[in-house]
Amino acid sequence: MKQYLMILFVAIATMGQSRAQTAIKNPLVAYSGEWADKKYDQCNTAAKETYLSAAEKELIWVLNMARTNPKLFCRTVVAPYARENNVDMESEVYYLSLMREMNKMGPLGILNADKACATSAACHAEWSGKTGYVGHDRRNGNCKNVEKHDGECCSYGETEPLSVIISLLIDENVPSLGHRHILLGAYSGIGVAIRPHKGYRTNAVLDLIRKDPGY
Repeated sequence: MKQYLMILFVAIATMGQSRAQTAIKNPLVAYSGEWADKKYDQCNTAAKETYLSAAEKELIWVLNMARTNPKLFCRTVVAPYARENNVDMESEVYYLSLMREMNKMGPLGILNADKACATSAACHAEWSGKTGYVGHDRRNGNCKNVEKHDGECCSYGETEPLSVIISLLIDENVPSLGHRHILLGAYSGIGVAIRPHKGYRTNAVLDLIRKDPGY
């Protein structure tokens, strides 16, 4: 009986350790303990989507947290990230405009993972990566057939989900700030694909849709 209880205890302990090891950690907690609040767990809308990679799920989570609390994201994530990456915070106009904009914003709606958008993004990211293409045009027939988005962002050369989001939000050398307006815009669904790229090592495609016209 004692031996049985010992085996049971070890099994339970091992199970607990396994769950702890596989638990997904909020990717922004390293920047501030404020992100550890359980309310940000609901931003992880892609957690159970099997068609997305871990990095793609994390990208959606990060973007949703930025949309849920723009001011906190601006203060605790964007500013430290800029310092770490040697952004000239006094003269970088795109960075400063992002800081001003996000500091004035209220909460935005959460983006839900959308499989059709992910299929659209994946086809474009894979074709762009293999051919070295940069841009939004679907020059591949298969990709035209599955294209689905009301707004699209493409990022090149960034390998980490947070880096993709911040680079698109800063939108350096894009006078229209089109990527920023999409990521902080009136959308409700998103699909993401991160793939290798012939010219830039990696490319990420984010396809967003407006499911609710009244959003």
